[in-house]
Amino acid sequence: MTTTAAPQEVKYIGKPGEVSFAKGLEGVIVAESVKSYVDGIAGRLIYHGIPIEVLAEKSTFEETAFLLLYDKLPTEDELDVYKMRLRQYREIPDEVYDFISRAGRRYNFHPMSVLRTAISMLAAFDDSAEEDTMIAHEREAIKLTSRIATVVAAIGRARKGLPPVHPRPDLSHAANFLYMLFGEEPDPFYARVMDVILILHADHECNASTFTVRAITSTLSDMYSAVVGGIAALKGPLHGGANEEVMHMLHEIGEVENAEAWVLRALARKKKIPGFGHRVYKTYDPRAHILKQYALEVTRRAGTEKWLRMAEVIERVMIERLGQKGIQPNVDFYSGIVMASMGIETALFTPIFAVGRIAGWVAHALEQRKDNRIYRPRFFYVGPEHMEYIPIEERG
Repeated sequence: MTTTAAPQEVKYIGKPGEVSFAKGLEGVIVAESVKSYVDGIAGRLIYHGIPIEVLAEKSTFEETAFLLLYDKLPTEDELDVYKMRLRQYREIPDEVYDFISRAGRRYNFHPMSVLRTAISMLAAFDDSAEEDTMIAHEREAIKLTSRIATVVAAIGRARKGLPPVHPRPDLSHAANFLYMLFGEEPDPFYARVMDVILILHADHECNASTFTVRAITSTLSDMYSAVVGGIAALKGPLHGGANEEVMHMLHEIGEVENAEAWVLRALARKKKIPGFGHRVYKTYDPRAHILKQYALEVTRRAGTEKWLRMAEVIERVMIERLGQKGIQPNVDFYSGIVMASMGIETALFTPIFAVGRIAGWVAHALEQRKDNRIYRPRFFYVGPEHMEYIPIEERG
């Protein structure tokens, strides 16, 4: 791998507008990666060469997480060992359960704030959290992939004043998550839907939270710290929180016959429509295509077809008005409808996003360590170059 350092003669000080730069790092390549690739023009997403459509149809979250972590599809024996390791790490300390219960019952915390703190707490109960070897980092990656599901399920129950449901070793990762969340073994169809949701969210190239994870890892900080940073970035409404906004929008619209007029009014006011547009995709997000198909059956079973019909009206109007500008549905548009129809509280949508994205976060953290260089970009300074210091008693 070759990297090019910025020339020493570059001047990083000047006046606004004097130099051009990629605001928000748009289009800037910061590293090489073999994990995933987004083709925003063709609307493709691949994980290590495999199209997301194939993984959603044929794979499982466990196999997909293995693919991202080890850069290959597992053999049967390898997958069995990986699943066994995930199962053995599912349980979390009583102290973490206690914190989640208190936070959910007594404070109006955002679930992502509770998740962020709970993952940080897990580090305090992990004797190997500070061990700086690749074996230890791999072990922490698998622990975090497993335990974040337990934490999120416990948060969901605490918000309803319910005690946690402890994990079962005989269920798949997705089925066990639903079991811990609802307290009963899920219907196989819903377990498969959750499996697909986690696969679709597992990685997405250099998004804001993955960039954060890699930037923290580049300092050689521990895996828990990197993941906590990823959670903090994902919490933002411009990243992971958009799926919640979709459901808020549907509830505000209320009825199918209101949808078209609501969207037109919103567009006239230059209001952003949640679930549409993407920094990279300039066509239909392939993950949205997949979730839309699942939404047909999920809403039929749940009796929530109204949400899907509203979404279809919104999609039609948005594509007619803004499709030529590359404003198309993204994964958030249908994921919220699917999860809400499964009985999942809106506030849990972003934490569940994290349950899937953890697979990509930890895979990128290990990849960063293999060819590490600390992230150190520059700002173009546009403040004063010389300013006199005036003693405080002389300042007007």
